Amino acid sequence: MAILDARPELLDALTVLRERLAAARFPLELPGAERARRSRGELLAQLDGYLLPRLRSPKAPLLAVIGGSTGAGKSTLVNSLVGRHVTEAGVLRPTTRTPVLVCHPDDQHWFGDQRVLPRLDRVVAQRQEGEGEASAALAVHATRAVPAGIALLDAPDIDSLVAENRDLAAELICAADVWVLVTTASRYADALPWNLLRSAREYDVTLATVLDRVPHQIAAEVSRHYDAMLERAGLGGVPRFTVPELPESARGGSGLLPATAVAALREWLFRRAHDGDARQRAAARTAAGALASLRARVGALAGACAAQHATAVRLDQRLAGAYAEAGRRVHDCLAGGGLLTGQARAHWLSFPHDASPDELLDSLTRALAGLLVEAVSAADERVEDAWAKEPGAPAGGVDGAEAVRERIGIQVRRLRRCLEELAEEACAAVGLRPDQGGSGRSMVGAETEIAALLAAALLGGKGGTVARQALSSSLGTRVAARLTEQGDREVRGCVGRVLDGERDRRGAPLHDLEISPTPQVELVAALSLVHGWHSGTAVSRRAGPEPAREAGEVR
Repeated sequence: MAILDARPELLDALTVLRERLAAARFPLELPGAERARRSRGELLAQLDGYLLPRLRSPKAPLLAVIGGSTGAGKSTLVNSLVGRHVTEAGVLRPTTRTPVLVCHPDDQHWFGDQRVLPRLDRVVAQRQEGEGEASAALAVHATRAVPAGIALLDAPDIDSLVAENRDLAAELICAADVWVLVTTASRYADALPWNLLRSAREYDVTLATVLDRVPHQIAAEVSRHYDAMLERAGLGGVPRFTVPELPESARGGSGLLPATAVAALREWLFRRAHDGDARQRAAARTAAGALASLRARVGALAGACAAQHATAVRLDQRLAGAYAEAGRRVHDCLAGGGLLTGQARAHWLSFPHDASPDELLDSLTRALAGLLVEAVSAADERVEDAWAKEPGAPAGGVDGAEAVRERIGIQVRRLRRCLEELAEEACAAVGLRPDQGGSGRSMVGAETEIAALLAAALLGGKGGTVARQALSSSLGTRVAARLTEQGDREVRGCVGRVLDGERDRRGAPLHDLEISPTPQVELVAALSLVHGWHSGTAVSRRAGPEPAREAGEVR
């Protein structure tokens, strides 16, 4: 079964693959990430602009894209093949964003909608130079000078100074059944055309190359050298046509070459329109080559997705490790020496006679806030150092010290209110009420004192033993134990909320990217499905040999 007679399941599998490619992202600036983004774009362009439309409409005309470098004479070549002015040639050409497609009137319906090149708007006639710069569009020109069964497309320069033009040129080439790469005697050794030629060889595209504007004096020498380069690149069998330098091809010329200058290229192209079998072979060969190329290209993108996820996991581990260490240090401090140092110790030693419960609570909560600010600052520094060693780590997520202190202060004040509420409940539980004035202890004063003792017991480390004894004396062992247990949960919850919140804030630039292993898994699964159905068609990529070389060159 020929590739163009592929079963519907293959189209469904390619559609799924297209969706998976569209969902793949490479947000981390890793080595190769930009290349992966471009490859993803090229694959989507080829699927949307060529492979899916070609498999859905195997009898559609061939699309031959005439592409090449700035000044290669592409527009003049297209005009000359058609025998009339259909596309503008001149010094302004590199700035245009409106490629021109020329087809037979009977084929216009194939290209008038978004069947191929779906992101390009259509205009019925060619726009004047510069009019296409506002938005990407495709000018469709119908003429009976082009036979039914093939369309010629004059693409923007592949080396245009305008990035959008270069991207559009690459997209158009990806949508071609036939590539015609045009270069000149002065630029045929440039790297970019050769990169395209190698890609065409890799994808087994139906390909021809034109050596344009060759001076008569050096034609033989340039042709031999170009042939040798094609042989060395494994492209010796690619049809090659030579167009001499003529007054009509010079700047200011008529823009139409003599018919004899392009006769061999015209015959090579238009034979595919007249010969249904040749047209089918050309389309099938390019389609099969595009399908076969998916394994390596999609596999590389799956690898890039895996690299993104692996890096994200490492970055997240560094982040989690830094904040876990911060949490251990905070808890070790509270369990060991505690916060009964400095002003907090002075207030504790003079409590309750020379220091009020509020003063002790204030000094302890300030000390806790300071401890947490220091822990967060140290964790952020460790994260910064660790992420700096990882290529592609996202920037941001670091606030100023004042913002950190403010957020932590809010959490610590919340903790203080919780401890005061727990103290109030404990006092009520043991019967300390406002009407017990005869005992010298009322609930109004006792709850604040109990709250201060509770804070000292929880935050004082080993030094909080006396505070715990005082709680047991005031509340009884059972109530004091329950109060301490509840207060310890509140302290741990406060520390956890602070560190978790600051960790999440620091990691937001990474976590917001939502990098997961899913794209890699889905790409591999979709690719396997495509190749499963593709293999089921029992198609050979050799849908029909291309002629090794046209007889004779145009002189």
